Amino acid sequence: MRILIAGASGFLGSRLRDHLVIAGHDVTALVRRAAGAGQATWDPYAGQLDPDLVEKADVVINLAGSPTLGNPHSKAWAESLRTSRVTTTRVLADAIASSQRRPAFLAGNGISWYGDRGSVPLPETADSAGDAFLTGVTRDWQAATESASAAGARVCVLRTAPVLDRHHAPLKQQLLQFKAGLGGKMASGRQYFPVISTPDWIAAVTFLADHDDTSGPVNLCCPVTPTNAEYTRELAALVHRPAFFRVPGSVLRPVAGRMAPEVLGSIRAVPEVLLEAGFRFADQQVSDVLRTATA
Repeated sequence: MRILIAGASGFLGSRLRDHLVIAGHDVTALVRRAAGAGQATWDPYAGQLDPDLVEKADVVINLAGSPTLGNPHSKAWAESLRTSRVTTTRVLADAIASSQRRPAFLAGNGISWYGDRGSVPLPETADSAGDAFLTGVTRDWQAATESASAAGARVCVLRTAPVLDRHHAPLKQQLLQFKAGLGGKMASGRQYFPVISTPDWIAAVTFLADHDDTSGPVNLCCPVTPTNAEYTRELAALVHRPAFFRVPGSVLRPVAGRMAPEVLGSIRAVPEVLLEAGFRFADQQVSDVLRTATA
C-alpha cells in the first residue's frame, strides 16, 4: 500500500513508519521542513499540502500534534495541544474530500473522548460525556474528520489509550518512581485506566489500514481495562517494590490542573470494534501490557 503519514517523527509515528516500511509498504512522511528521502513537506497551518500526495495514497494516517505532557496550567500549552490536532486533521480530511480516489483516513484521537464514566463498560458506541479539557479536545479532533466522511472516504478515529513503553511517558517516569519505592494509588484507586502496549498499538493500526470493512471510532486499548489499584499492584510487583502510598484526590486536583480528570476520572473502555473485526491482542490485560512494555 501507499501510505501517507503526518506525525511520523513522534514516538508512535516513527515506530509505525518503520514497521510499515519493513512490511513492504510505500510510506511517505509529511514534515514541516526540507524533505529528505521518504518525506514530503507540508504546512498545515498555512493550508499547504500537495494534493497529489493524497491522490496517490491508499491510506492517510494523522498522528501529528504537540506533546500531551506539559504545563497543565498554561493556556498556551492547552491551545497548542488543541489547535495542532484539530488543524492537521482538518487539512488532511479536506484534502481527502477533494481528491478523486478518497483514500482511507486513520485519524489519531484519544480515549478521553468518553469522559469520566465510572465502571460502565464503554465500547465505541458509547457517548461522550462531561467537560474535561481533553474530552473537549477529542470531540473537536473527531469533528475535524467530518469532511472526509461526508465525501465517502473510509475514516477510522483512533481513540488511543495511554501507550505503555519504558522509553516513553507515562511509564518511563513511573518506573523511576516505583523502583524508588515511591509508587502508590491515585485517590481511591477504583478508577479505570485503559492502556495498550506499543506492539499492539502498531499491530492494530496496521490492521485497520489493511481492512477496508472497518470504519468509525476504534478503541485502541487492551481488552481488560484495569483499575488504578490493579495497575499500581502489577507495576509494583514487576519492579519488586512495595507501593503503599496513596495520593489523595484533594492533592492531585490543584497540581494536575486541566489534566486532573485524566488521573482521577474513570474510563472502562472496551475495544469492541477490533475484537469483532478479528484482531488478536498479544497483550490482553495490564500484567501482559507491563511485561511487554518493560522488556
